Amino acid sequence: MTAALLRAEGLTAGYGKVPILHDVTLEVRAGEMVSVIGPNGAGKSTAFKTIVGFVHATSGRVTFDGQEITGLRPDQVLPRGLAYVPQGRIVFPQMTVLENLEMGAYIERNGNRVREALQRVYALFPILAERRTQKAGTLSGGEQQMVAIGRALMTRPKLILLDEPSLGLSPKFVSLIFDTLVQMKGAGYTLMVVEQNAAKALAVADRGYVLELGRNRFEGSGAALLADPDVKRLYLGG
Repeated sequence: MTAALLRAEGLTAGYGKVPILHDVTLEVRAGEMVSVIGPNGAGKSTAFKTIVGFVHATSGRVTFDGQEITGLRPDQVLPRGLAYVPQGRIVFPQMTVLENLEMGAYIERNGNRVREALQRVYALFPILAERRTQKAGTLSGGEQQMVAIGRALMTRPKLILLDEPSLGLSPKFVSLIFDTLVQMKGAGYTLMVVEQNAAKALAVADRGYVLELGRNRFEGSGAALLADPDVKRLYLGG
């Protein structure tokens, strides 16, 4: 078995004096798509925020690409190849699609690499090439999510954490986003995805974790979790 690209081990973290995560462990190996599911309040988003440094872990450690990154700030994590797409389709509304994407490459000084990254994004999301001069705030919710994902790809990250990429989207764009995740994995990206749409998330995942009340509850291959009667009953509505 190959070593984990990312391993978050025994994370306990929260906001102020309120603990949200209790000894949570997650890992992803290079080339995998790993889904993290669970009910509202399970700590899924907090786990991602702790990994990338927005939330301070009171115990536990995070290693990425062979180095410990526990306690590093987000701006120290990004240059190491760990990208994060927060929930909520966060774009710069008064900037064009192209300007938003270029913001994702702010740490890249080589113009040729920026242009190559843009072409990779446009290959995944052709509509963004068509709308590159349009202000991002005028796009649909699904198109804004494409911009947010595309912006994270501009540095050719080793791992992308995506927090609720299908949240609030129309059924058409939900399907499109999941198709894109599969395309991204096929193109060699490594992905870890937090999702409320649990069945779809597990269906496209190599492996999955179920969190509940800030603790690990189940883990296994995506197919095994989809078939698990307890997971079905408790989290998949069946």
